[in-house]
Amino acid sequence: MSAPALDAVVERRATTHRLPIPLSRLIDVESRKLVDTRSSRWLLAAVPLLTLIVVTGVTLWGREDEVTFGMHTTTNMMPLELLLPLVAVLSVAGEWSQRAALTTFALVPRRGRVMVAKAAALLVVTLAATVTVVVLSAIGTAVATRVRGIEAVWDLPLDLALRLAVANVVVVAFGFGVGVAIRSTAPAMVAYLGFMFVVPMLSSVVAGLWTWWAENGPWFDLSWSTSFVTAPEISGDQWAQLATSALLWIVLPTVLAVRRLLRVEIR
Repeated sequence: MSAPALDAVVERRATTHRLPIPLSRLIDVESRKLVDTRSSRWLLAAVPLLTLIVVTGVTLWGREDEVTFGMHTTTNMMPLELLLPLVAVLSVAGEWSQRAALTTFALVPRRGRVMVAKAAALLVVTLAATVTVVVLSAIGTAVATRVRGIEAVWDLPLDLALRLAVANVVVVAFGFGVGVAIRSTAPAMVAYLGFMFVVPMLSSVVAGLWTWWAENGPWFDLSWSTSFVTAPEISGDQWAQLATSALLWIVLPTVLAVRRLLRVEIR
């Protein structure tokens, strides 16, 4: 090929801009990847299964004051708050543990868009799972009242239902941050479970021994401040405590971890 012709080809390729992959397509891909592994599938399948078990237990052995829509819903949200963050950890850390990041970031070199798509997919799944639990709890309440022969009590205010969704989003965001920071499935899951079970116990012990921590602990303890969100009532100070602890445990660590991820060498 002559030099003028080669220059024309190079110039044509330089002026040809490839359209980026739409973010909606990336979100769709990341949503499908959430159920690609057996562990993620089982975790998501456990949500309706555990809801059914809890509803059945309350129906058969619960007190009459426990057979209410609000009690069913708040009780069924507890396993959801444990399982969904594990899905978030797997969705991020699994990319690196299974060496899938090599393929993912080769196809989509802009790593930031991939992480945004992962976060959006997790948000959609979290909200969908929350709605699923609310619907199953409503069905369970109707069935339980018929089985027990009592009047149905629909005592779940809209603001409490929205706050339950916020609590789920907060814990999933924390799981996402842990996965981004550690990027290895087993250590990330151990770190998350340790935070969920060990840190609250230590915080409770310290609060019993140290008055200052008992008064100011919710500003720094994410699990403590998150528990306010699912309470029947929440004050403005408690919202501020949740925002502060979320900033310390979720926002800042995730921003630093994503910044490092954008620069780290993929192996």
